[in-house]
Amino acid sequence: MIHLIRHVEERNTEATLDMTTGSPYSLMLQFAMPVFLSQVFQQLYNTADALIVGRYLGTNALAAVTSSGNLIFLMTSFFIGLAAGGGVVISRYFGAKDEARVSRSIHTLMAAGIVCGLLLTVIGVIFTPTFLLWMRTDPEVMPEAVSYFRYYFLGALPLVLYNVCCGIMNALGDSKRSLYYLIFSSITNVFLDLLFIGAFHGGVWAAAVATVISQAASVVLCMIHLMKKGTIYTVELKKIRFHKEILLEIIRYGFPSGIQNSVIAIANVIVQVQINSFGPLAMAGYGIHCKIEGFAFLPITSFNMAATTFISQNLGAGKYDRAKKGARFSILAAMLTAEVIGALYYIFAPLFVGFFDSAAGVIQYGVTQARIVSLFYFLLAFSHSVAAVCRGAGKAFVPMIVMLSVWCVLRISYIIIVMRLFREIRYVFWAYPLTWSISSVIYLLYYLFSDWVHGFDA
Repeated sequence: MIHLIRHVEERNTEATLDMTTGSPYSLMLQFAMPVFLSQVFQQLYNTADALIVGRYLGTNALAAVTSSGNLIFLMTSFFIGLAAGGGVVISRYFGAKDEARVSRSIHTLMAAGIVCGLLLTVIGVIFTPTFLLWMRTDPEVMPEAVSYFRYYFLGALPLVLYNVCCGIMNALGDSKRSLYYLIFSSITNVFLDLLFIGAFHGGVWAAAVATVISQAASVVLCMIHLMKKGTIYTVELKKIRFHKEILLEIIRYGFPSGIQNSVIAIANVIVQVQINSFGPLAMAGYGIHCKIEGFAFLPITSFNMAATTFISQNLGAGKYDRAKKGARFSILAAMLTAEVIGALYYIFAPLFVGFFDSAAGVIQYGVTQARIVSLFYFLLAFSHSVAAVCRGAGKAFVPMIVMLSVWCVLRISYIIIVMRLFREIRYVFWAYPLTWSISSVIYLLYYLFSDWVHGFDA
């Protein structure tokens, strides 16, 4: 009987990772590596969309798909930030060994995900043409862009639920499951792209349909795992509802993260509007750069997610010095790896951009942006890393204020001024390293001189 109980306990905890004991460095690497590989696969299948669309459907279709990232991020960023706030709440109670609140947090977050996913579907489908007009989308690209966005947002519910499920698993220290499900989703997406576009000769809408189907398949796998009986994370459909106390905590920690994401997205949409005014070649070049830059962002995302979970669990357990040690490691690791990738991108930019589209104009725009921003990726990494530390410590309002003032207000003001004075696209590209530098100085001062480790106590 004792052996049986021990076996059940091991089975119940095998999909979680308690980050409050053991070597902080090995634990964070153990968490970050699956996240990194997950992000690689996600970027690969996003890149596959662009490659397949560009090869089979031409430059206008490629511009429609590659320019979609900023608008999609704007539409989804708030809800993803809210899910991140739910993850902080779950991590905190998991670190404190409060299983009852862990369960209530999970079911409340699931309820929020369902409501948000349905809301996003309605908004995205109805207002897609309006949003694209606001972004000054080129008339040649508009029909295909509308088609792509509307089909994409018909699948908003699985998109949000997938992020919620991954947030739950990551909050419990399980980043491996997300990797497995994303590998499956990536392979499915590429196969469906080739089938719908290459074999069946579907339009740009087919790329969106392929993404939605693969995303929905991942949600099914996530739910099968989360609904396993007898685990700390067990999701029961009848228990999915809002718990007021937990919902207020999720809003407290998630609302600022959602606003922060939205602020970044709004600023990027303003940039996209300016890029769109230079025509389809500039749209395609900028969109390709964003796809490539997504790979440079992978180590930042990986270490940031590890830092948020690590810090939340350890502060929940009252281990303040350990949280500081993990924060230092995650910041330095993200900066180093991001800068190495940035240097490689600077050197091989023509090769990378030309892989997507051989048009000389597209390559020129993409390479110009790459060589302006890529050597500053260490600043991008630092800003995001300290923001992740703040979120993990329950100080989500800090990055929200910094991003709102610097990455939104200052960036947009700069772009408006330089476009009126010079009307040259390279000045738009310089908005990124400029605002990364300013935000990094602010974050450095906050990180060094504030009492961020007592964020949950406030």
